[in-house]
Order: sequence, then structure tokens, then C-alpha cells
Amino acid sequence: MSLRGILWGLLWLFRAMAQDGDQDFQPSFIHMSGTMVTASLTNSHADTFSLAVANNETGLLPRSDCSGTNRTDDWSLQVRHQGNVSRVTVSLTRHLQLCVSNITDCCVEALCLLQSLQVSACQGTKPMARLLIQVEIYANTSSGNLTGKIEENATVIPNQVFHPLGSCPCNLTAGACDVQCCCDEDCTPEMKQLFEGSCFEGVFGGDVNLPFDQLCSVKPGILAPDWFPFLCVQSPLNNSPFLGYFYDGSTSSSRPSSFKLPSQTTLGRPSNGYKQGDAILTVHNDYFTVPQPFIAGNCARNAPVSFLRNIEAECMATCKEAESIMPNITINSGVGDNIKPEVIYEERSSASLPCAGRECRNVSFAEDYIVVWEGKRIKELKIKVLYGRMCPEEMITQKFTVTFVSANATSMEEFSGNPGYQLGKPVRATNLTSSAPVTTLKLWKPVGENLCSSANVTPLLFGFNSISGCIMEVSLADNCTQLREDVAARLNSLVQVSHVGKRGNARRNISDDWVEVLRLNASSSTNTSEGSLRGICPDVPAHLNIQIITADVGAIEGIPQEEILGVQLSFSTITWQVRCALACPENVTSLPISAAVQFIKVPAQPPVPKTRFQINYTEYDCRRNDVCWPELFYPMTRYYTGEPYSHTLAKGLVLVFFVLLAVVLSGPWNGILCLWNKP
Repeated sequence: MSLRGILWGLLWLFRAMAQDGDQDFQPSFIHMSGTMVTASLTNSHADTFSLAVANNETGLLPRSDCSGTNRTDDWSLQVRHQGNVSRVTVSLTRHLQLCVSNITDCCVEALCLLQSLQVSACQGTKPMARLLIQVEIYANTSSGNLTGKIEENATVIPNQVFHPLGSCPCNLTAGACDVQCCCDEDCTPEMKQLFEGSCFEGVFGGDVNLPFDQLCSVKPGILAPDWFPFLCVQSPLNNSPFLGYFYDGSTSSSRPSSFKLPSQTTLGRPSNGYKQGDAILTVHNDYFTVPQPFIAGNCARNAPVSFLRNIEAECMATCKEAESIMPNITINSGVGDNIKPEVIYEERSSASLPCAGRECRNVSFAEDYIVVWEGKRIKELKIKVLYGRMCPEEMITQKFTVTFVSANATSMEEFSGNPGYQLGKPVRATNLTSSAPVTTLKLWKPVGENLCSSANVTPLLFGFNSISGCIMEVSLADNCTQLREDVAARLNSLVQVSHVGKRGNARRNISDDWVEVLRLNASSSTNTSEGSLRGICPDVPAHLNIQIITADVGAIEGIPQEEILGVQLSFSTITWQVRCALACPENVTSLPISAAVQFIKVPAQPPVPKTRFQINYTEYDCRRNDVCWPELFYPMTRYYTGEPYSHTLAKGLVLVFFVLLAVVLSGPWNGILCLWNKP
């Protein structure tokens, strides 16, 4: 058996060995094709990390390796601790260059390395977790480590604005002379003498079409209308994009994005107040910003805060990024007043740090902003800052919250609108069959290992379609009926209510403020077959569909008010099959489940039916025809961006003048003048 077969044949054995500890690396198995890989271990109490290489002959790895070895002949192991997270990096220390003359320590074949590595995390002599790495590196895939002179011919594509890609458009036949194509290099000088006086013109590859009638260069025929010279098209035949000819028009420079607002009247301050979604401004005409997450989990440190939109964010930060520079800001109330924040500082105790004398001070661990609002203005801003010390080499998780509280609120209960729902506010819900207080619909917010047993929940926000899920641990000892009941119970735990609030200010003592939750397939776990094979269960309700129907029911001060008309829950079933039915560790496997929310907005009134003219005379419908008569004056509208609007307007007025002149000089008008002047 080859070495590759031995390594891949023992893959499942290595993964089963890695299950001995109660923790695991993320990821626990890596297929390595480069020179460096990285994995993480969370909530670990390991104090030593070891690196081992599989035996080339047997392919076996040591079962318990807690020697603390961090370097071998070709590999090195580095460990970096960031709070409760340990990040391990395995790097290749040898060269990956194909063997040539006068070079040693090189790769004889293209497949340079085929090995198995194991990283063990131990507490004393007890292994806590293992990371398996399957290495398969080719010499020609690591160009960053190659040295020497590399030569290659690059094809340079000319700028299509000035140099067309089709240098000889009429050259249609390769290796043969095309008649009347004077630029064809296959034509000898003797052949070109036969058609030198009648060469093709144009850019259509020799297939020259006759000029269309609207060209100004076409002489008007017998039936040409009187207005033809004034409404013809002036365009050369060789101005075509088919073979790389492009019109080099003017371009507008892109405006750089910035958090600095342009200058406006009266210092640029809003005078009519804020409306939902508007960015809150400072007295210096800047955006009021709070760190918020964006692409790939990173955080933007200067993300604007929108009016009446709560924020809850967590950001990873280094010592320098976490330095507290807050809160030296004064915001604009929306009606011209200056709002100075009321700041409360709270120090986080850190009695003993391993980096005493080198720690970073005044590091912000959490910042809570409470914005008190009334109508369209802001009345108060309260800030609570939790600060402390940390080691320079560590990373912390900063927490930022922005909460908008109504000034008219008489209790801690915060409504989601008044009366209609506000976009991004929690959907209010309650159970009218009991005395439970008003709550909200929930979705999962997975953390850690993404298990359902440890996943947190977050409120379901109005107007935002979303999907969440978690991994549910399943025992193979349970039958299919028990599995369906457990999964349905886990999904139903998100919606433990009987009614949902129609409006954002729905009150529990008013029955007309609530709409009943309709549940479909509620008994999906019953009346189903058992499944005759071990590890296979049909009709498992693994996905919960939450459909919320909304509509605009009016407007207050020009702001549309949205209400919830109905809520429907349904299950989507799958056929679940265990991947390791015979070799699952501890007879336990996993099942991913999910829940999706969809907001469906329906019109408050039925659409206006089409008239008989719109149904029968479809040639006037711009969406169903190539010719659209209502867009005859499109170049004179703001939607035309081919040239500046001032130029278009001037040319349009000149065109109108010539049209009027043509009408005056036309034959019918001369006849009218003759009859008018006839005695």
C-alpha cells in the first residue's frame, strides 16, 4: 500500500482519537496545501502544546503527546494567547523549490510533502484537545518560496478607447485572402491590385450594412419628409463598439466617502428635527459614531448612529484600539440645541495582572449610551463607561449598546412604535391565555460551539428578514418519534406566545391590539413512520418558518404607520441520516436546525385595475415594447446622463427653434400665407 493510501486510510482513526478530550480545536481537522495554517482553542486550561509528525512507514501518531515539543525537522509550532482563546500556528521551515543544479534541500518531485501532523493541547500530562493536519504540498503551488529568474510572455491588451481590438475587421477567413479586404495580410500585392479601388469600409468584419435612413450623410430620397435635415442622426459608420471602438466621453470623478458633512446653511444643523433612520449629528457638523460590526465580523470604529435605532455590538480590540477617549462629545438635539452627555465612569477591578508594570490603563471594556427622545428631538444623553487595565499582548471584547428611551415612558416597558411599528424594533408578543407579561418573539444568537443548549436568544426585529440556527445534540439511543418531539419542542421554544401585537404600542389589557398566531403542521411529530434503519429518520421538522404579514394603514405627520395583520408558523421537514451510524463517539451525533423570518407587505388597498385602453393598446406600454413614444423627449430629461444637463437643454432649445423654422418654411405653411395675403 502507498504512503498516500496509508495516510488517508487512517484519517477517521485520527479523528476518533481526537475525541478523547472534552474540548476541540476550531477547526479540528485541516487539509494543508500552503506553508502555514492556524487554528483556535477556546475556554482552554491547557498549559503545554506539542507538535508531532506521523511515522512515514506506519502512518501512526502518538496517542498522548504532552512533551511540549514545538519544533521538528521541517515544522515549527507557535502559540499565542488572547484572553481565553489560544491560537496555534504551524509553519513549514524548509524550502519548496524544485531541484536544479547547485541547490540542496530541495523538492525532487512536484508532490513535495505528504505528511500527517498532530498538535496536542495538554494540562500537565492529560491531553485536552488535538488538532489533525493532513499536509499535501506541491512545489509549484508555493511560488512565494521560489527563487531564481522566472520569464514569461504577457499579452498586453491595448486601451480600447484609442486602439481597437479588431485591427482588420474584414479579415474573416484565416490563412486566405478575403476579397475587397485591403488590410488582410494574407493578400499578396498582386491580389490587392484587383480590388484596390473598392475596399470595404466600416467595422462589421466585412459584412457591411447599408447606412440606415436616419443618417444625415444619406441623401434624402424622393419621399423624404420636409423635417429630415433637422432631425437626422450625425454618426460616423466606424463609431461602433462591436470590435472595440468606443466613444471617449467625459467622466465624472467619484466623490470620496467621508463622515464629514458638506457645509449647509446655518452651520448645517437640522432645524426640523430627526426622523427615524436619520444620522445624529454633533455640534461640529460630524456624525455621532459608535463602533459597530460589519464585513467578516470586523468593527468600524466610526459608524454613524441612526435616530430611534438601537445598537448592540461586540468588537475585538487591541490595547491601542481599546483606549478610552470618550466621551468628549456634544450632540445636536435636532432643533438647534446642544446636548452635553451625562457620563458615569465605573472601574473594572483587575487585582493582579501577569504584566504588572506594562499594562494598558484606561481601557474601555463597555460603553452604554441611553438617548432620551421626545417627538423629533433628543432631550438627554446618558453614557456609562466601564474601564480598567489589560496586558498589551491581549485582545478584549468590547461591548457597545445604544438604547433610545421615550421621554414619556412611565415605566421600564419600552414600546416598539407609537402607534405603528418602527423599523428595527422588537416584535411585541404575549400569551393571553395566562398572566405572563408582554415579551417579544425570539431568534437564536449562537455563541461558542454553536450548540442549541448554550445558544442565547435575541429579539426578532420588525421589518428585517433573517435566519438563524444552531446545532442540536442527538442521542442515537432515541427513536425517531422522540427525535421529532425534541426538535419540535426546541423550535417551539422560540415562539412561546399565543398572540402578537398589531401595533408597536400594543397593550396587554386591550384585546383588539393583538392578533393570534396561526400554527400549521403543529403535530408534525405524530402519525409518521418510525424508520426501519438505525440512524435514519424521515419527516424531522428541522426548519421553522415564521411569516409575518404587514401593511401600511395610514400616516401620521407624513410618516407611514405599519401594522401586523397576521402571523403564521409552519415546519419544513427533512430526512435525517447519521453519517457515523456505526462509529459515533459516545453514541451521540448532531442535527442542525434553523428558523427563518419573512415579512410580507401587502397593499392596504387593492391595485387600480387596468383600463380597456391599457389592455388592448399595448404598443404604448414602455415596459412591453422596444419603441416607447412617451420617452421621445428622454434626452431633455434629468435621467439622461450622456452629457451635462445645461448642454442638453441648450441643444434642445436650438432644435425647437429649427423645428419651428422648418414648419414656417414648409410647403403647407407657404400655401396658408398665400391664401392669407391673396386680395
